[in-house]
Amino acid sequence: MAKPFDVKIGINPISWSNDDLPALGGETPLSTALTEGRAIGYQGFELGNKFPREPAALRELMAGYGLEVVSGWYSGRLAQRSVEEEIAAVGPHLRLLAENGCRVMVYGEVADSIQGEPSVALYKRPRFRDDDAFRRYGERLTAFGRYLLEHGVRLAYHHHMGAYVEAPDDIDRIMAYTGEDVGLLFDSGHAWFGGGDPLAILRKHIRRVCHVHCKDVRPAMVRHAFNRQWSFLDAVLNGVFTVPGDGAIDFGAIVDVLRTHDYQGWLVVEAEQDPAVAPSYAYASKGYRTLRALLDGSPLQEVA
Repeated sequence: MAKPFDVKIGINPISWSNDDLPALGGETPLSTALTEGRAIGYQGFELGNKFPREPAALRELMAGYGLEVVSGWYSGRLAQRSVEEEIAAVGPHLRLLAENGCRVMVYGEVADSIQGEPSVALYKRPRFRDDDAFRRYGERLTAFGRYLLEHGVRLAYHHHMGAYVEAPDDIDRIMAYTGEDVGLLFDSGHAWFGGGDPLAILRKHIRRVCHVHCKDVRPAMVRHAFNRQWSFLDAVLNGVFTVPGDGAIDFGAIVDVLRTHDYQGWLVVEAEQDPAVAPSYAYASKGYRTLRALLDGSPLQEVA
């Protein structure tokens, strides 16, 4: 039996209510997600649009459910704007996270991104024209990350479908062109969907990984997404993602790598699906039980 791995398991509210696709659970109140998540065993939540944006109000809300604030997505635009402009924009969000004990900020580059465009095929995503453009972007990210660290929060860079950093080569270059002040958010689902081997990517960049999104994939839907020229939102609607234990990714191997390298951050279940097709409680529970069994070294048959 593997030795226990003492990290916390959190979840993103997207399992209940999708901010980018309000038709997917938009009517579900935040209280339902928090109540059910706590009942399942999750220790914290990442933020979504339904959470309070004032630090004290957020702290009071989460304390009432016995939950921690894990982190929260920040829509960055450093591919277009200066470090100074980004620092001016991030203030309220940084304060919200820092005053609620978060150690990382999920940084998603949305400049020129097509991830929220309902009718734009994934192959039309933005790309840096050369290594020099990538280098300049990395310099801005590093400076911004240094500023965040001065406030006790590390930049966790989210490689993401439909954005500048999507494929394994993109991840390699963003890590090469940024300094230690920039951490990597390893997302297993986006790693696979982006054309990579999640385990190989994790092993290669484990030293920089400061946050982990545990997302499984349905390979047939990945193939359809490219063959049928779906947008990212089309892929989500068709069920490209699911929770750990319900798709093709070997989370046992992923947890082993994290355990071996003494990973200290959160494991966050984040699997956007249609709750009418994949009921929120049942799937959130499966994701939690899969990870819990792996962390505790229990047989996976127990979560089938």
